Amino acid sequence: MNDTTGTIRIRPGNPHDAPAVLDMLDAAVVWMNDRGNTEQWGTIPYSRRSGGVARVEGYLSENVPFVAESDGAPVGALVLDSGPSPQMPIAPAGEPERYVRLLISDRRHAGRGIGAALLLHAAEETRRAGVELLRVDCWAGGGGELVAFYERNGFTPTESFLHGEWPGQVLARRVG
Repeated sequence: MNDTTGTIRIRPGNPHDAPAVLDMLDAAVVWMNDRGNTEQWGTIPYSRRSGGVARVEGYLSENVPFVAESDGAPVGALVLDSGPSPQMPIAPAGEPERYVRLLISDRRHAGRGIGAALLLHAAEETRRAGVELLRVDCWAGGGGELVAFYERNGFTPTESFLHGEWPGQVLARRVG
């Protein structure tokens, strides 16, 4: 995939990517807050939240992470798992699945298809693993823009949920 800054390359992630992923998450909080969205991820930078750093480090060491790079610099990340987070009120699929636990792109590179490229890579990895179902959950508030993003990338809404007062949507994509 090409963008104006060079080729996007997706590689396996590792714990050493934690600072870059945390920087992207912190920048996303600022970006959302600047647009009036304080409900999705709140107002506290992710790296300063209780458990935020440990959660990202866990994602990168206990799950299947991927990092998108442009000109050698991280510009996005995706983490796959074998099911939904136990903290979320989401039932397992009842069949083998891969689950997108984290998808983030560097806001400085927004609009260049990084998220879409990472989701396509997730679908390919899911298929390679012999699994047919890829699922994700996301924030369903704010007019549903994030849900619409996943729909544009081949996902279909399956179930809505509330996590406290946080409205969520589970989406699924068949890859087999």
